[in-house]
Amino acid sequence: MIVRGENLIGGETSAAGPRSLRAVNPVTRETLEPGFPEATTGEADRAVESASGSFEAYRAASADQRADFLDRIAVEIEALGDALIERAAAESGLPVARLTGERGRTAGQLRMFAGVVREGSWVGARIDRALPDRQPLPKPDLRRMLIPMGPVVVFGASNFPLAFSVCGGDTASALAAGCPVVVKAHPAHPGTSELVGRAVVAAAEASGMPAGVFSLVHGAGHDTGLHLVGHPLTKAVAFTGSLKGGRALFDAAASRPEPVPVYAEMGSTNPVFVLPGAARNAAAEFSAGLAGSVTLGVGQFCTNPGVVVMMKDPSSAALLNSMKDAFAGTSPGTMLHEGIRQNFQAGVDRLRATPGVEELAHSGTAADPGKTEAGAVVFTTTAETWLRTPALAEEVFGPSTVVISCGDPQEMENLARRLEGHLTATLHGTPEDLADHNGLVSILENRVGRLIFNGFPTGVEVCPSMQHGGPYPATTDSRTTSVGTAAIERFARPVCYQDFPQASLPTELRDRNERGLWRLLDNAWTQDDA
Repeated sequence: MIVRGENLIGGETSAAGPRSLRAVNPVTRETLEPGFPEATTGEADRAVESASGSFEAYRAASADQRADFLDRIAVEIEALGDALIERAAAESGLPVARLTGERGRTAGQLRMFAGVVREGSWVGARIDRALPDRQPLPKPDLRRMLIPMGPVVVFGASNFPLAFSVCGGDTASALAAGCPVVVKAHPAHPGTSELVGRAVVAAAEASGMPAGVFSLVHGAGHDTGLHLVGHPLTKAVAFTGSLKGGRALFDAAASRPEPVPVYAEMGSTNPVFVLPGAARNAAAEFSAGLAGSVTLGVGQFCTNPGVVVMMKDPSSAALLNSMKDAFAGTSPGTMLHEGIRQNFQAGVDRLRATPGVEELAHSGTAADPGKTEAGAVVFTTTAETWLRTPALAEEVFGPSTVVISCGDPQEMENLARRLEGHLTATLHGTPEDLADHNGLVSILENRVGRLIFNGFPTGVEVCPSMQHGGPYPATTDSRTTSVGTAAIERFARPVCYQDFPQASLPTELRDRNERGLWRLLDNAWTQDDA
């Protein structure tokens, strides 16, 4: 499939604006062809209007039809073959092996949501049958389930050009819920976005879906995205990126005459706590794992461990020396684009200039800025310095981490209480350590969405039990996840039907359980008929 440099709106191509947007290969600094047109206001409006116009027809499609559509998207993405991987590598600098795996994850989560839709219990059907003879008042027949919200605007992420982009988890879960999607492509990989977008369009045509079920628009600045969020027909927004960008979209959605939810995942520093058992018995193993996690993907994961908290005791010197060796043995890597590299370098320079912060180690090989490279850096400081310097809690997106030394367990707990919301927190130690520090665990439960024991936060399993979200500022809604089957619930809302005749009820709420769903029937979960 050829990259043509076009917006994809309601099943048609469009290029009304100037072709001012061009991708740049971060390794060679080569400007890639073709140029892409930034969507005009009229094109953005058409995309949302087309999505809204297709909503009732798409919502009315059967579960099997929607599931077949999701499966077909996976097939069409896979059919792009090497062309997709080559373009994504040229636009992102990511290695072929990583992108091949990411394509597999993208197809896998589409098929996962197809399975969720076919099975159907995600709608949360609840039935309380009438009790006409109840005294002093009769009880009405009440039946509740989730229904799709309407058009969803999805913003592609820079660090996952496939799995968190045009047809990543946000798009897959929104389509699974029955919501048409308008994607704002990330400007760093417009060609990759177009290829995947055309695959979705092809799948919609082959599956008989309404043309407006999917649109893709380009835009280098903020105007296009803010216009999509502000459109009165937009009903929800999904975003993965920076705190600044996510908060701007959240504020724009909240200021609308009709506010709509923004599910923004904005990253975090994902603190790692080293308990005494790990410091004494597993220093080398821990240090190697930490260095691997910090440098994975050149640190460009929202789950990158940016803070390490340890106790200052007889084992700490050996642990720090082990970390120093591990990080000195790492090599630089190419970042996604020059803007990210510059921001990372500014963050590292800020840490170096902070009183009370010392550089412990850095990559043994110098990074080449001409290839958009960055090397790993690890810093040390004390809990006292960290607590009095709020800027140390800010995320530095890239391969760096700050090691904080605490004087005793109480100081470690005090530091944990001062943490803002994060996606993850990790504890390293023995089971006995965990029992001894149950107060710390309790504190962290209120600060994060995922707790990890003796592992590292990078590597997010796509499965029903995954929670990829956390309290603000990690996300704008700590009750939701952007990974796993529960992500579908973001794009649905509950409706209750009171005393409706059987023929007018949704299939999922009728007495006869035709689909074999798990339903809460008179306060008991069952697959039986009502």
